[in-house]
Amino acid sequence: MSSNEVLIEVKELCKEFKILKKKPGLGGALMSLFSRDYQTIEAIKDISFKINQGEIVGYVGPNGAGKSTTIKILCGILYPTSGLIEVAGFVPSVDRKQFAMTLGVMFGQRTQLWWDLPVSESFDLLKSIYKVDNARYKKNLDFFNDIFDIKEFWGQPVRRLSLGQRVRADLAAALIHDPNVLLLDEPTIGLDVLARSRFRELIKMVNAEKKTTILLTSHDIDDIELIVDRLILIDKGTVKYDGTLKKFLKNYGGQKKLLVNYSNKPKIGKIPDGASVQSLKGNILEIKVDTAIISYHDLIKVIPDWGKVIDIQLESDSLETILSELYKK
Repeated sequence: MSSNEVLIEVKELCKEFKILKKKPGLGGALMSLFSRDYQTIEAIKDISFKINQGEIVGYVGPNGAGKSTTIKILCGILYPTSGLIEVAGFVPSVDRKQFAMTLGVMFGQRTQLWWDLPVSESFDLLKSIYKVDNARYKKNLDFFNDIFDIKEFWGQPVRRLSLGQRVRADLAAALIHDPNVLLLDEPTIGLDVLARSRFRELIKMVNAEKKTTILLTSHDIDDIELIVDRLILIDKGTVKYDGTLKKFLKNYGGQKKLLVNYSNKPKIGKIPDGASVQSLKGNILEIKVDTAIISYHDLIKVIPDWGKVIDIQLESDSLETILSELYKK
């Protein structure tokens, strides 16, 4: 496949749910037996995007934005109300059997392995389900053992695995048949810091080695910042931003600041437009910067005029802070 080939295409996707309006009290319950009133909820209103082969895309938004609904439609679990959706050349809700062979899915804290069986037997069952030939199965197991170290718990029942071990096994299971597309819905939920860090490394290694296209939803902002190249931000069922993570941070980067450490207490001169002094603690000067008005390069030209500089540090708001502010707006 070409790296420019569109693997996921979503066009004007909408999904509505009908929810029964419950009337209060016993009388309301009796009335609902004879007459039912439904409320229509638009989980997704008009979502469109394309994802090319080999991309790692973060799909983010506040709770109730429509992320999980989109993932379930992409998996073929839910039918869209309207719109076009194709994944690896298939319509997920129509071509379900053929489509399953090209798709890997992982939902946080929901295993696709058999709880009471050893990990090895779960993988043997998946080999049969996905019709993976012996040579490819062995090659993939060797690859996953090298980077996931799954042989250390290969003979253990799934129920005895630690959460970190199970996540590694689940990720390998989702990839055992070499899917073109991997959908990850909150995959690191519940993991400790070390397990999350290891998981992120594995995702990037799989993408680099196998060119797997990955769509990731996560509330862990580090997952987004450390894994993805592109960000799709949705809110209230519609796309609010679709572009590179780098451009998003540049355009919506929130507050940025410079921490300047001087050898002695600085003598602050004229402050350029776009910069403002936030604090001066001893010899350390904190400056807030609006990069839309002044560049770091121009500001750093002025800073040495105030004293002998020992060190300069640049700090920016985290993606979590930026998204929180955007959600408020």
